[in-house]
Amino acid sequence: MGDPAGIGPEIIARCLADADLRASARFVVHGCGACLTLAQERCGVLSNWYRVDAAHDPTHRWLDDVVVLDDTSHGDLITLATEPTKRGGSASKQWVESAIADALLEPHAPRHVDAVVTGPISKQSWNMAGFKWLGHTELLAARTKSKRACMVFESPQLRVALATVHIPLMSLRDVLTIGCVFEPIDLGWQACQQLGITRPRIAVCGLNPHAGEDGLLGDEENRVIAPAISMAREQGIDAHGPFPADTIFRQAVGGRWDMVVAMYHDQGLIPLKLLGGGTAVNWTIGLPIIRTSPDHGTAFDIAGSSVANHDSMRSAISLAVQLAQRNATMAATTS
Repeated sequence: MGDPAGIGPEIIARCLADADLRASARFVVHGCGACLTLAQERCGVLSNWYRVDAAHDPTHRWLDDVVVLDDTSHGDLITLATEPTKRGGSASKQWVESAIADALLEPHAPRHVDAVVTGPISKQSWNMAGFKWLGHTELLAARTKSKRACMVFESPQLRVALATVHIPLMSLRDVLTIGCVFEPIDLGWQACQQLGITRPRIAVCGLNPHAGEDGLLGDEENRVIAPAISMAREQGIDAHGPFPADTIFRQAVGGRWDMVVAMYHDQGLIPLKLLGGGTAVNWTIGLPIIRTSPDHGTAFDIAGSSVANHDSMRSAISLAVQLAQRNATMAATTS
């Protein structure tokens, strides 16, 4: 559900009321029943679910109902102010931990889920609750024991992979390595293939203005990024660059590239969110489980007003369903 004081309950309530979406999969919601009920009433939508008390093991109905709410009260969460809180951080952290644990279960286990879609959390709320994780991506990588994990953003207009994620801009020089750049090229190529793009074309951004101007504006392009691209090409990946970031995204939107690898968070997400129109999806590649999420945050400023756009959450669920169906097809083919 994400942070209960944010827009997570609202966008989930709207998605669960979508008949086409409900017909595409079965759903388990880790969250607070009171928050979801209140969000449903505020949004003027109607849907039903089977409630399971999170304090007890779920019954076989978990497998039979279209929507199951794994309900935990965490006190009276519906009274939380729409701002970062310790209680909101504690609740949202427990919910995502439960979802990850269920996804890691064997497929025959009653609680097993085929994919995880995370609602938006507040990093400040997690910090207030005593959790030092920088976000979902870092927690997911640790819990799944994944040495490589990459944030890929999927939208109808643009597809972006990030070489670095939640780090201060001034720390980039100390973090950016050849391996750090190679991984999103490699994992981004794999992501494209999972989407049915058989021969992905990958464009890699430079870090500095004009991609460094051959060393005049910085040496990261020659020292770090170009060697990573060479490594990728040696492995058969159709990767090119480094390109100036102020021109390469237009080429990608025009169809020249299937994926753009950005060196830092805002370099990739500003054009993606500008063009995505609220439909972009955050997809974590490199994990043994499927995880997607909407491309926005908790939006505390509009939480509770029932005006939050649920398109990105809907797209996140749709992508998770698509990827889970692909996995099921592959498993059936190889068995």
